Amino acid sequence: MKKRTDPEEVSRFADMLAAMGAEPRLRIMRLLLSEHPDGLVVGEIGSELGMAGSSLSHHLDKLKNEGLVSVKRESTFLRYSANTETLQDLLGFLYAECCTRNRAIEPEAIVRIAK
Repeated sequence: MKKRTDPEEVSRFADMLAAMGAEPRLRIMRLLLSEHPDGLVVGEIGSELGMAGSSLSHHLDKLKNEGLVSVKRESTFLRYSANTETLQDLLGFLYAECCTRNRAIEPEAIVRIAK
């Protein structure tokens, strides 16, 4: 029998989903995924999404704190990219039961993130 997910792991995934539950952060995630693996610098994200710097900084911090995005300093710029490993874990968590125990969704129907 498959081991049940521990409460700490469920809480971690719930926090990730909550972070992406805000419309601006979901837009940021989609944009960063479209630019994977290179990501974008903060100014490019703000320009693309029409977001002010202070608001954008707040949303990027929330995503970073949940491990959904990675940040790398390039001289005076910060480059953000989607953390696809974390997203793959999150999707695996969401689909674990539906694709194994009750087969609500066939595993072949799940789009896999290529490494």
